[in-house]
Amino acid sequence: MANGTWSPESWRGKPVKQVPDYPDLAALTSVEAELAANPPLVFAGEARKLKASLAEVSEGKAFLLQGGDCAESFAEFSANNIRDTFKVLLQMAVVLTFGAACPVVKVGRMAGQFAKPRSAPMEKIGDVELPSYRGDIVNGMNFTAEDRTPDPTRMMRAYHQSASTLNLLRAFAQGGFADLHQVHQWNLDFVAGSAQGERYKALAERLDETLSFMAACGLTSERVPTIAETDFYPSHEGLLLWYEQALTRRDSLTNKWYDCSAHMIWIGDRTRQIDGAHVEYCRGIENPIGMKCGPSSDPDELIRLIDVLNPKNEAGRLTLIARMGSDKAMEHLPPLVRRVKAEGRKVVWSCDPMHGNVIKSESGFKTRPFDRILSEVRQFFDVHEAEGTHAGGVHFEMTGQDVTECLGGAQEISDADLSARYHTHCDPRLNGAQALELAFLIAEELKAGRVGRARPSQAAE
Repeated sequence: MANGTWSPESWRGKPVKQVPDYPDLAALTSVEAELAANPPLVFAGEARKLKASLAEVSEGKAFLLQGGDCAESFAEFSANNIRDTFKVLLQMAVVLTFGAACPVVKVGRMAGQFAKPRSAPMEKIGDVELPSYRGDIVNGMNFTAEDRTPDPTRMMRAYHQSASTLNLLRAFAQGGFADLHQVHQWNLDFVAGSAQGERYKALAERLDETLSFMAACGLTSERVPTIAETDFYPSHEGLLLWYEQALTRRDSLTNKWYDCSAHMIWIGDRTRQIDGAHVEYCRGIENPIGMKCGPSSDPDELIRLIDVLNPKNEAGRLTLIARMGSDKAMEHLPPLVRRVKAEGRKVVWSCDPMHGNVIKSESGFKTRPFDRILSEVRQFFDVHEAEGTHAGGVHFEMTGQDVTECLGGAQEISDADLSARYHTHCDPRLNGAQALELAFLIAEELKAGRVGRARPSQAAE
């Protein structure tokens, strides 16, 4: 079990999985020193603010929306791509806010989501065997010895790209791009152009009436600046521990350690070993932490992990991200939720309906059927309704681009369509229209749930 004195480098004494084997250790040491000398990407006070918001989520007073790229890339880095993903997340958040009738905490898989775990350390094509692609922060996609050799200098490029991304995101969030009325107009455009638009029209019209009423009461972006601004927090899987350690800083106000590469980082399903390096690193930083929970998660082990990562049982500290698969959720999720509730552990429960629903299409593409994604989300809500716990949020791999990577949705993307715009560097993502459609469908679930919970008290009256 993880215990003893913690330091930013104490993970180095633990077994570590899903990290590259750097051939040039001197180059690695040099990059670590350079990163450590650079300014932090985020600040401790912002991470504390996110933790406070997530505490509200854990109590059912807010809802978590986490989404963005499967893996950011160097080649597709552009202001337009950042803008489009941020735009869709804003649109989703407005719809979910209305459905849940509570604040939506917006967390992006952006500005640092570069490193990826792999099922095998090596990839073989024909007679050639090379290291697996582990994300642009580690190596390149091309199946050549030069490209696949892990290169630590890529960490510097990832750092600078993350800094540029954050700079733009902060400008978007605070500079008027996030104006509630503008975001709503985008949603009206989506409803008008969607094949399933009639289904979402009623919700959109109710939201339109609400905004008109607010304006009539003088609640406009000119008079109330918060209507034109939003809080947005970057997050990523804290996989490449050399990078995370180099950006770990001691907060001058609290004297505590924070990972200043992102506001929130999470531990993947493949790296949540209780005696492993990733758990060891994450237990000592003060950031909000996420942890993926898959079908192999054991209730007893989960409680032990919770106690290592959140020994003070702080609300908002730990988010459990369930990624079961639509065919396994009803079997594996209830025992975990039930046990965590029985033990009185304060956590945020979030649903990742992406990673358990990957299939290989007949044409050979790795894809995710929209229906399976939606099914797992609905099962997630059903489980929490049955257990009397809070379905706290959702976690999506998505993009603002019009890609064709996930099957189905209102666009009815077929197997034959996948090849048209299949651009992902790793896993298939929901496109902008599919992501927004999902938000409308989840909003319906949230709204129905609120009505259902309200009925007993109304009957009592």
